[in-house]
Amino acid sequence: MLKQNKSQQLKNGLLAIALLLTAAFSVNAQGRYKLKPAGVPAEVQVTPYKTTMIADGKDEALINIKIIDSHGDSVLNTHIPVTIHITGDAKIINVMDAGDFGSMAHTDSTWQITVNSSCRIILKAGRTRGKIKLDAKADSLYTGSTEIHTVQPGVAHVVTTDKYTPNKVKDKILGADISFLPQLESRGMKFSDDGVQGDAIAIMKAHGFNYIRLRIFVNSENAKGYSPGKGFCDLAHTEQMAKRIKAAGMKFLLDFHYSDYWADPQQQNKPAAWVGEDFTALKKSLYNYTVDVMQKLKEQGTTPDMVQVGNEINHGMVWPDGAINNLDSLAQLIYAGVKGVKAVSPKTTIMLHIALGGQNAEARFFLDNMTKRNVPFDVIGLSYYPKWHGTLADLSNNMADLAKRYPQQVMVAEYSQLKKEVNDVAFTAPGNKAVGSFIWEPLSTWEGIFDKDGKANSLMNVYPAIAEKYVK
Repeated sequence: MLKQNKSQQLKNGLLAIALLLTAAFSVNAQGRYKLKPAGVPAEVQVTPYKTTMIADGKDEALINIKIIDSHGDSVLNTHIPVTIHITGDAKIINVMDAGDFGSMAHTDSTWQITVNSSCRIILKAGRTRGKIKLDAKADSLYTGSTEIHTVQPGVAHVVTTDKYTPNKVKDKILGADISFLPQLESRGMKFSDDGVQGDAIAIMKAHGFNYIRLRIFVNSENAKGYSPGKGFCDLAHTEQMAKRIKAAGMKFLLDFHYSDYWADPQQQNKPAAWVGEDFTALKKSLYNYTVDVMQKLKEQGTTPDMVQVGNEINHGMVWPDGAINNLDSLAQLIYAGVKGVKAVSPKTTIMLHIALGGQNAEARFFLDNMTKRNVPFDVIGLSYYPKWHGTLADLSNNMADLAKRYPQQVMVAEYSQLKKEVNDVAFTAPGNKAVGSFIWEPLSTWEGIFDKDGKANSLMNVYPAIAEKYVK
């Protein structure tokens, strides 16, 4: 059975690669793949404005469907037939900007629509707790999809009766997550600026960055972990990187994933060492692990200035116990992490990080429920990637609303594209509540600030002006 499962996984992976190549690439006369040119449809983009819904038979969510090219830009006047398929307890109650809704061919779970550049779908949740999957498929285009969790919040129970006044971050942050750095260096990658080789951290500091973010996994080295056999992003690698950050005169954000592997809205898998524990033991394990990491960093003089208790936790963390369906349990697990941080370093700033840059209603749902449960924290961190989190206007409106609505400060904890524009939003939330930003993995991914040979490129040169305008 194991061989069959692995064989099927390989087949599925190869199929996914083939579909991606078909969607984003064309084949030239020599039989080689070539990126489809700008303006040619390559993908059906799906942007949900809620990925958590109330399972009450009433809650509705707006979902944008857009035809984009291989560069991520909208393609106008497309008239492309798209099949929308829904798995789970939900139904489409309207489609806007795609013709007469009443005459669209459909079954209970599948709809046939023609997309002229873009359209909007209204989805209504049923009454069953669980997950809704929406796929948007078109011939020869990469499929777009989203996953929505349906919940029944229940009565909130506070994690503590203590009053907490959020700490205020005094200095503006122009930060970067460069957790990949030790892996890149282990492969022999060298970094340089204007032909002069140097340390990547020092080069970034010279261009205005003042804060570094590092992710940490509980046991990344295990067979199903982030870095089997090598242990990148474990405590030992984090200790080494923390020394480099502090030696460079920069501040340090530690991002607890509370997993052996990537933790994000699609997966928040419990560390293998905690599997099978009852909830009381699970809280203790999370607390003890947090204390241990913090203590070891403190002992070497590299106490984190800020800590994320979980990574992109709008669907919860440490599943299944801390899934968004279990809001009281989630709040208790977050609180265990907060207590672990504060037990070692009472002055360290606490961030709650949600992947909801443009999703205001869902951001409010999460934060309202944590507030009702009296979870103490200092900063609201948002991920913002346009494909999944909407427009710059969505980000701006969301940050402005959260800054006015909650006592905590707000920041963009992850982004990559639209560097200048995102930072113009991230530093200008009203009420002096804007903290700043962290770009995600700019050394080697997406729109990196170094090229594949480690040379600082033109995107690096965007940052001195941002630093001059907002940080210095």
